[in-house]
Amino acid sequence: MEGIMVSVATGAMNSLLDKLTALLGKEFRLHNGVKRDIAFLKDELSCINALLEKLANMEVLDLQTKEWRKQVRDMAYDIEDCIDEYMHQPYQQTSSGIIGFFHVYVQKVKELVGHHGVAQQINELKDRIVEAKHRRKRYKLDTEVDPGTNNMFSIDPRLPALYVESSDLVGIDIPRDYLINMLDDGEPLLKVISIVGLGGLGKTTLANEAYKKICWQFDCKAFVSVSQKPDLKKILRVILSQVKNQDCSNTETGDENQLINALRGFLKNKRYFIVIDDVWNTQAWKTIKCALLENTCGSRILVTTRIDTIAKSCCSPHHGTVYELRPLSEADSMSLFYKRIFGSEDQCPINLKDVATEIIKKCGGLPLAIITMASLMATKSDKREEWVTVCNSIGLGLQNYEVEEMERILSLSYNDLPYHLKTCLLYLSMYPEDYEVDMFQLTRRWIAEGFVKVRSGRQLVDEGKCYFNELINRSLIQPISIGLDGQATACRVHDMILDLIVSKAVEENFITPNADPTQTLVSQEKVRRLSIDYRATETVMSQSSLIFSHARSLSIFGYSEKMLSISNFQALRVLDLESSVKLQNCYLQDICHLFQLRYLRIAASSITRLPEQIGELQFLETLDLRRTWIRKLPASIVKLHRLIFLLVNGSQLLNGVGNMQFLEELSGISIYNECTKNSLQELGSLTNLRTLRLTWHISDSRSDRAVYTDILASSLGKLVSSRLHFLRIIRGPGSADIPLDSWSSPPHLLRELYVPGCCFQRIPEWMTSMANLYRLCIRAKQVTQDILHILGGLPSLLDLELRSEAADEPMKMLSFCKSKFQCLKIFRLYGPIMGVMFEVGAVPQLESFSIEIRACQAQSTFADDHPDLGIHHLASLKDLNVWINCGGAKVEEVEVLEAAITHATNLLPNHPTPRFYRDNQEGVVKDGAHVKGGG
Repeated sequence: MEGIMVSVATGAMNSLLDKLTALLGKEFRLHNGVKRDIAFLKDELSCINALLEKLANMEVLDLQTKEWRKQVRDMAYDIEDCIDEYMHQPYQQTSSGIIGFFHVYVQKVKELVGHHGVAQQINELKDRIVEAKHRRKRYKLDTEVDPGTNNMFSIDPRLPALYVESSDLVGIDIPRDYLINMLDDGEPLLKVISIVGLGGLGKTTLANEAYKKICWQFDCKAFVSVSQKPDLKKILRVILSQVKNQDCSNTETGDENQLINALRGFLKNKRYFIVIDDVWNTQAWKTIKCALLENTCGSRILVTTRIDTIAKSCCSPHHGTVYELRPLSEADSMSLFYKRIFGSEDQCPINLKDVATEIIKKCGGLPLAIITMASLMATKSDKREEWVTVCNSIGLGLQNYEVEEMERILSLSYNDLPYHLKTCLLYLSMYPEDYEVDMFQLTRRWIAEGFVKVRSGRQLVDEGKCYFNELINRSLIQPISIGLDGQATACRVHDMILDLIVSKAVEENFITPNADPTQTLVSQEKVRRLSIDYRATETVMSQSSLIFSHARSLSIFGYSEKMLSISNFQALRVLDLESSVKLQNCYLQDICHLFQLRYLRIAASSITRLPEQIGELQFLETLDLRRTWIRKLPASIVKLHRLIFLLVNGSQLLNGVGNMQFLEELSGISIYNECTKNSLQELGSLTNLRTLRLTWHISDSRSDRAVYTDILASSLGKLVSSRLHFLRIIRGPGSADIPLDSWSSPPHLLRELYVPGCCFQRIPEWMTSMANLYRLCIRAKQVTQDILHILGGLPSLLDLELRSEAADEPMKMLSFCKSKFQCLKIFRLYGPIMGVMFEVGAVPQLESFSIEIRACQAQSTFADDHPDLGIHHLASLKDLNVWINCGGAKVEEVEVLEAAITHATNLLPNHPTPRFYRDNQEGVVKDGAHVKGGG
């Protein structure tokens, strides 16, 4: 697996060479003549592959060379397909076939190298290849990670600020304040404002900044993106979820009219603020507008679009205004460019100032172009020659706002990528516009396709994350949901980047996207990777014009009664079905014949079972069923000896799971009363597991529950002493407790321990040695000062959730001193807690705090009846949630506690607004009597 590498530059050549080497091995007993032919083919293709890799670094190729390269890549794919087919069959049925097959292809290689003057062309390319080698050195295109190190790429700490922090945005203040004045003008009638401008000007960023500034003034709010091919039902459902501030996914079966009526009914008497981002056609706007009821409550709608006529159409006749977004000024452009590379203009070397000014001028004030170019230049040294070379390559600039010029700038960053990253970037054109691409799913698909190659001893998954992070660092993809550990868990592709990579992917016949029915597809091409978006109602696949039998990847979004049959795709490595409730189990009946399948993801709640023969997919590495309704897996699953990722949605743990020794992640598995003790013991043998997420349903009423809990605890102890990094256990209602404190070996590698249902009588010794732990959720008999002292010493802890169980134990105040919890950012403290006290300098990084307090007991601990929790010492606090148990307290005491906390937060730099939740209000004491009600 480590040697296989597939890329847009060389096609399947590297993978093919590995398989030719395997055919020459002892396992395949071939005749000497056949071996000589295979050896010749391998040597010849090795030389050709070396040339392909050199050509991949050349920005301009003549037509004849392009045609030669295309033929070689297509041939490599075809040869590999045939080898795969023959190697899959029993040897006695393949010998003659292989002999004939290789004789044909040996001759084809000979003809190709000398055909139509290509040999002469190769000679003519030699001088240019030498020049390309020097150019690669100047541009550092061949730079790789030092093989002597094991450093992983991390996200550039400067980049997220450009997307998230308002203080780091440049040139935003004036247009944002102007836009806010238009929105907040006191007019009671509904008002629609459109922002219009070229892609890459920052329309979405501006809308988001205005939204963040004033959304708190409205009763309800929503921010949604429409895109070119909108799923209007999904958009309406997202708006409904956001304005109601609750999950409305259960309305999935409702039609658009039901969703529109639900929205109109909810918004009738409310002042709302809704941003409709990236509108491309008036019909989509008209449908959405039907749901946004006109009222006299001062509601506002903000629309962004690239098209002037649509901007005007959205505004009329709703007292609206079109705001035309202009490019950045020269001063703001310079500020943005220098901040992205050096931190400030003052830090720019003097020898680069004039070159930088020229680069900025050619970007024409487009923030996207400036950020893209800045990210490119940040990878260069301070040598003036490198900067001049890049500057001279940009072209004539964007003075006339020509999209072609913008594409040239973006192409420059694309061309500067190593070819393995070009491949990974182009692969993102498999996803629809505005799609939120999950990082884990993407890296697994890259691995299944053979795009990721291990370096420096890292695992494939970690290497894939490096690729993902480097694309973020180069501003070619936009990070989403950056976690506490600094890792983005998803990304989006900017429209202009998507346009670029789609055009290049189609040109190279790397991907055939069919999301846009107007796109011209080359009918004579063999499809290598196919993406179909059936959510666009006009999408039509012409089966007669395209050849699918050689396709390696198929992604289907949505559903159609005329969906392509997967039986047409015999060479598939990747199958991703993200469909609706209409997809039927019978559609999957031919999956078991896709013997080369490495990655299978099914995201359709209508799917309830897999074919019984699924175990025949012997190359399968990823099986993702999390968005299905499959509760029972076929018994043959355990025959998938190469499976690395098994992701399910509550499926029962199977007997024989110990056969799956390659498993690194097992998520969503459930352990019910029907589960056998043997399967629990086998779980402990999966010593390659890095992630385990399970739900425990063994009933506490069972007479043999202790046997089950002891076996599970023992198996988990083996896993955490091996390679386990992430462990999550959810206990079902009435389930038996699991004695995790019985572990004997310290779980040194654990980074996440999420076990809210497992009660610790005391903090075990092994927990003090968890130096890598950054997320912890546990339940204790009672949270004490000693527990805080122990956990406060964990050096990497960023997220802590503590739950106290005992309600009848005497409670004390919990004190946080400044020497503990130095890195903690999120803290949730639940249960019968009397109160807390934060000393000066305590928990310096804390951003989010949630706590449950008993009002009557908290009040009695403070002098002069004035509650002081020390919250005003939490300088980094941004979010505060307080659950107040009102039992036994007077209303006045509850109000005093809330007022004191509110006063304390007003003293903080971030001025967080505390959210209060009153529990047990029926227990409030008034005039000596308990008053019922509330709750």
